[in-house]
Amino acid sequence: MKISDGFDARRLRPKEHRNWRAWLILTLAALLTLAGVALLLTGASSLIGHPAALGDLNANPTAAVLVLIAGLLVSWLGIWLWRRSRRRMRAPFGLNMAPHLMKKRD
Repeated sequence: MKISDGFDARRLRPKEHRNWRAWLILTLAALLTLAGVALLLTGASSLIGHPAALGDLNANPTAAVLVLIAGLLVSWLGIWLWRRSRRRMRAPFGLNMAPHLMKKRD
C-alpha cells in the first residue's frame, strides 16, 4: 500500500501535555516515603536499644513499636502513591484511529 504525500503519523497521537500536578504528587509521595523510612529507622533503633540518642520520644518499647508501625504505614502509603502516579503518567495515549483499523496481534 502506498503512503500518500499528505500522511503524517505524528497526527495520529495526541501531544503530551505537561502535567505539573502529577510531578507535585510524585514529590509528595517521595517525601512521604522518606518520612516513613525515617520513622521506621527511629522505631527500629529505639527497639534495638539506643533510645537515649532519641530523647524522650521513644523511651518505652510500646511507643517504639507504634513509631515502627507508623513508619511502615507511611512508607507503604508513599510507595503506593508513587507507583500509582507513575503508572498514570506513563499510561499510553490512545491513537486517534478506530481500533478496528489497527493491526491485529496474534
